Amino acid sequence: MYSEFDNYRKRTQKEKIELHKTAGEDVFKILLPVLDDFERAMNAMNDAKDIAAVKEGIELIYNKMKNSLQQKGLAAMESKGEVFNADIHEAITNISAPTEDLKGKIVEEVEKGYSLNGKVIRFAKVIVGY
Repeated sequence: MYSEFDNYRKRTQKEKIELHKTAGEDVFKILLPVLDDFERAMNAMNDAKDIAAVKEGIELIYNKMKNSLQQKGLAAMESKGEVFNADIHEAITNISAPTEDLKGKIVEEVEKGYSLNGKVIRFAKVIVGY
């Protein structure tokens, strides 16, 4: 019985290590086509004469990446104009509010915050009005 438990423990330990090694594999698989698109865009920029076309291409790649990550549960948090919440926001500084209704609210978002399946993975860095 002891040896069976020991074998079970070793097997589950090995499975856990394997899981950690390949945990992000599905995210990498959806990002590889985006990486390919960026490489094609960089090669095309060398010969590009039309800046508008390059800009449109970069926007298409950005949207493709954003949509791919959203399919995996990533969500951007909108902060500007919201009431400051220390659970999801990180205050960089506070400034005098430009209007009375922005006191205690977020005046500017310095860095966007993100959540993954409802869990905050990066706090939004914000400037709060006082």
